[in-house]
Amino acid sequence: MATTTQTLEYTLPYKNYVDPKVFEEEKKKIFRNSWVLAGHTSQVEKIGDFFTFDIADQPLIISRDKNNEINAFYNICPHRGSKVEKSESGNKRVFMCQYHGWTFQLDGKLNKAPNFNTNELGKHSCMTKVNLEVYKGMIFINLDPAAKPMADTLGDFMKDLEKYTFLESLKKVRVTTRVIEANWKAVIDNYLECDHCKIAHPEFSKTFDMKNYYIDLHDNFSCQYSKMTSKTDEDREEHANFYWVWPNLMVSIYPGEDGNMTTSQILPLAPDKSLAIYSYYFKSDEISKENEELIRFVDQVRLEDFDLVEILQKGFDTQAFERGIYSPTEYAIKYFHRRYEEEMKAD
Repeated sequence: MATTTQTLEYTLPYKNYVDPKVFEEEKKKIFRNSWVLAGHTSQVEKIGDFFTFDIADQPLIISRDKNNEINAFYNICPHRGSKVEKSESGNKRVFMCQYHGWTFQLDGKLNKAPNFNTNELGKHSCMTKVNLEVYKGMIFINLDPAAKPMADTLGDFMKDLEKYTFLESLKKVRVTTRVIEANWKAVIDNYLECDHCKIAHPEFSKTFDMKNYYIDLHDNFSCQYSKMTSKTDEDREEHANFYWVWPNLMVSIYPGEDGNMTTSQILPLAPDKSLAIYSYYFKSDEISKENEELIRFVDQVRLEDFDLVEILQKGFDTQAFERGIYSPTEYAIKYFHRRYEEEMKAD
């Protein structure tokens, strides 16, 4: 009796997870041309509030100016290229470069250049601006000076979040960071499938109905959801949604009376290293016992994923295989990889 060989579909080459040249190309073609989550409006509530944020080796400042507007600009002095602000966050009247004492207003405009008798220095009269948009309290930036509005690429995701009316009432309450010894794509790949959940996430698999776990694909994002095993069908519309948003953002939204959100930013540091920023958003600074338990639960799942992707990364730089294959249920990873290839091929 003849046997039928299954047609295989192949993943990205493993060299894309280890090659420094590919990594440098990714920074230019993806992270310097995409809308990326930088922070939250609750980090810049008052005039003078600011925080710094680095993406693809580009240092930025996000601040609230005297006109109550939020700005983003490079954290670089136009005089000689020195980094201006060293603190991660704070509140200031002006920013001062420690090299020659140049000072800048909260919107990045030159305040005073001690070694010049004028502030009229052309484009050097201002720290370079960066595109910024705020949606549902989340602050997004795009390093491309010619970037199209965020709605042009993430419009469907924005529409999907409209049903969560509580999002704008949230504030960032807690943040944890972790350097992961793995390529940023490996972290995203891991997030975009739950075939590993029964093995690696026993508590998660008991909490959610793994037999009815869904991953829906949309334009530039995906959404994962399932009923909780402790809930009835009547509670269906209250299920949590776990979003991935191109290129490096994960957003988990938990609706209900105590609606809350967590975000995961995966920032590329090196071919085999990423910075994960995990932020928790609640309506109050006072975290309830239920939300403390939620944080514990989410952190446990993440720690389990860290172990997985760091082991995975070690396998990419071997001679065993040039690339992997997709299982039939790994269609979300395949979507991510196709989207990645589109951007990497673009001029």
